[in-house]
Amino acid sequence: MGKNADARPPLSDAEWEVMKALWSDGDMALGDVFERLEGSGWAYSTVKTLVRRLVEKGWIAYREVGNSFLYRAAVPRERAVRRAVREFSRRVLDGVLSPFVAYYAEEGELSEEDLERLEELVRRQRALQAKETAGQRRPKGGRR
Repeated sequence: MGKNADARPPLSDAEWEVMKALWSDGDMALGDVFERLEGSGWAYSTVKTLVRRLVEKGWIAYREVGNSFLYRAAVPRERAVRRAVREFSRRVLDGVLSPFVAYYAEEGELSEEDLERLEELVRRQRALQAKETAGQRRPKGGRR
């Protein structure tokens, strides 16, 4: 099994672009990664270096097929995004997420789908907290 996503070094902005290509398109040869990132203005050697670094960091896995290699994301996008949000929250917001959500709400950048998702997350979190609070009130025998 690969490294835990949290044990890997963080992704640079350029590395995020490579990872997005792999998450979007799946297994790709280096030439395909380069073509996918055509709009970046990066040279082929730059893309090759980025892919090599991501392999070394454990973010990308590969397999040999004939005379070439197929690269794939070793970490699902959702896990990488969760980690990035957690790191940003800790580093910039001291672990408090409400300013992050407030920014998007105040800028009018929350879609109806975003609002529905947030409402569902709040409902689930409240239910979880209520369950935990009820569990803390139980006597040691588990019965009331």
